[in-house]
Amino acid sequence: MTRTHLAAFILTVSSTLACNALAADPAIWKPAPTPLSTPWAESVTPENVWPQYPRPTLARDAWLNLNGLWDLSITSGNAAPTFDTKILVPFPVESSLSGVGKRVAPTDVITYRRSFTTPAEWSSFGADRRIMLHFGAVDWSCTVQVNGKDVGAHKGGYDPFSIDITSALTSGQNEIIVRVTDPTNAGGQPRGKQWDVSSGIWYTSISGIWQTVWLEPLPATSITNAVIKGSANGLIESNITINGPTDGLTLEVSFDGANIQLSNPGPKASPRIQIGGVKTWSPSSPHLYNAEVVLKRGDTIVDMVKTYFACRDIAVAKDEAGINRLMLNGKPLFQFGPLDQGYWPDGLYTPPNEEAMVFDLKAIRKFGCNMLRKHVKVESELYYTWCDRMGILVWQDIPSPFFADGRGGADDREHKKSPPLTAEWKANFENEAKEIITDLARHPSIIMWVPWNEGWGQNDLNWSREIANKVKTWDPTRLVNNASGWTDMNVGDTLDYHAYPDPTCPPLESNRASVLGEFGGLGLPLDGHTWVNKNNWGYKSYPDKTTLTAAYNDLLKQIPNLIADGLSAAVYTQTTDVEIEVNGWLSYDRRQWKIDPERVRKATAALYAPAPTKTWLVPHANRLAEKDRPEWSFTTTAPASGWESSSFDPSAQASPWLKGKSGFGTRGTPNAIIGTEWKTSDIWLRRTFDLPASFTLNDSMKDSIKLSLYHDEDAEVYINGILAVKAEGYTTSYRTFDLTPESLASLKAGSNTIAIHCHQKFGGQGIDAGLFMTK
Repeated sequence: MTRTHLAAFILTVSSTLACNALAADPAIWKPAPTPLSTPWAESVTPENVWPQYPRPTLARDAWLNLNGLWDLSITSGNAAPTFDTKILVPFPVESSLSGVGKRVAPTDVITYRRSFTTPAEWSSFGADRRIMLHFGAVDWSCTVQVNGKDVGAHKGGYDPFSIDITSALTSGQNEIIVRVTDPTNAGGQPRGKQWDVSSGIWYTSISGIWQTVWLEPLPATSITNAVIKGSANGLIESNITINGPTDGLTLEVSFDGANIQLSNPGPKASPRIQIGGVKTWSPSSPHLYNAEVVLKRGDTIVDMVKTYFACRDIAVAKDEAGINRLMLNGKPLFQFGPLDQGYWPDGLYTPPNEEAMVFDLKAIRKFGCNMLRKHVKVESELYYTWCDRMGILVWQDIPSPFFADGRGGADDREHKKSPPLTAEWKANFENEAKEIITDLARHPSIIMWVPWNEGWGQNDLNWSREIANKVKTWDPTRLVNNASGWTDMNVGDTLDYHAYPDPTCPPLESNRASVLGEFGGLGLPLDGHTWVNKNNWGYKSYPDKTTLTAAYNDLLKQIPNLIADGLSAAVYTQTTDVEIEVNGWLSYDRRQWKIDPERVRKATAALYAPAPTKTWLVPHANRLAEKDRPEWSFTTTAPASGWESSSFDPSAQASPWLKGKSGFGTRGTPNAIIGTEWKTSDIWLRRTFDLPASFTLNDSMKDSIKLSLYHDEDAEVYINGILAVKAEGYTTSYRTFDLTPESLASLKAGSNTIAIHCHQKFGGQGIDAGLFMTK
């Protein structure tokens, strides 16, 4: 038997089985108007739309692509379909490339229709063959008829599903009708960032078929799933699912010269083998083993699928310093990459073509990243195959659920105003989450599941904690990030913070790794490349590409010190602009690189170098347990002149200086650690610290002593009475600052003084500082 390499069976489209069966006159289809389009949109036609084989991890040679032009009707309520227009499948109804570009109301019914004829070659599968109809994804609830007969139904916008349509087929032409409803905001189904009105961080909703539709012939007994996973130690384990009688059959799993055989395997088989000379999978060397899974009766092949797998381990374990790290194949690997929304101005959820999809992944690699966080959306199988091949680690979010009035945990972090969860809504989320995890299990690039984001849908914290624990049960081979940002439930493998724009490191824990699930969001709207001409936004905006790139570089330069603190991963927001968000590396239309990857290459590479060693001269509150946090002298009344100098004595002043533990501010200020409440407009702080008798400042030390500062808002920091740092505005994390040369020169053995003035303007407030030295 000839072994077929992965690239061949992903990219080869053979004979009429893989061609678009519905040849169409291009004159009856054209893209709907859109504010922006990508370079690939102009090459999309009904004849060439998504021709690739859609399931490379369970591949067969015989299949029929049903992408192309379908009849479409959008009606309200129980009205009969009119089929008065065409739609280009698999683009969602609301997208430009669908040719429709129309918003769908919660009560609308979307009805698709097309005809097909099964290829004559499929008769070779025998009289008892089965014909399967596969859908990559349909949002949200659908029913399917073939030749007027109900053949199946499905709920869930992100997981693939299959229907056996054999009993409904005729020998000639057949007709498929798919009816879809999608309540979007009016329902409790998972929907990610889809919203009925695009605004802020919410994007255009999508409805209907949005991934490939295809047919596949199967023998009476067939392989329905094959999950093969390898460990870095060479243990290869597989789980094979078989439909149909298996008596007298032999199951073979073969790869790279190895062969495992089982007789009479039954409906579920789990062959395993230990191999030597393991080639592990990693971002720097993403080795994949091509495999064949075969059912035989004697020497006759009954069924065969091609797949692949990798040998890799992912875990949380302590490094040499006793800090929990993300470990790939037993070694710490800092993970850095973008928050990836997966939206397109012309296709919305569906990329224009494979080349466009891979362009985004190549951009991630060009920026020096080794991972991405797929944000509250699930992509096609082909997407994850490319991640497997390119060595891109994937954190996979489960699309968030929301509620009938549009509220979720993100709008009410204490969950007092959001409506109660219904049993149906809980079932919608749990069922789809489990299906997504099961369907994507064959992809080694996926190393972490993220069931919750920023509290969205976490109205019932006991239930959301239960879901996080179930995810680990469903897939114990991957990490679980129980909640990215805000609503942590003290379970899973990571503690995940969000901080904008500056990066931060969450507190260290005994069992979980500390990761930064979102940061950055630096914005730049470019004329001619924005979705709308006004109300565009980023977390912090810049006037041009040069200043934006410099600011991004500055953010990256802060991360190595956070890695030294214990940070294991950082996720930058984001790959591209999306609708009115203009905080991407690239513009929404992918025509402009707003940040120059060459100019940030050095700062990115430093993230994977050995972390510096930090010595804290003055620890801030984020580094210490509450009981160990240092006391500062403080006053909220303007002090006398010279308050910042070393000779100033707070106890001798007419206006009293009080004592308080760091940090200072109001509770609820994002990522602020509050030991002492401060809620007036101004605060003045000071404390002394000692440097050892052996301390002598030399030239090599001048670049290694830094200030770590949380400020909300304007702050001035003095060392021994000399201005060291002046910081305007606010941060939502501790940021590293260089000290002025004059203040550095004032450091001496023995007693030194650090003094701070912080001025509050509006909103939350907080101030805390620490001084450290690296080597």
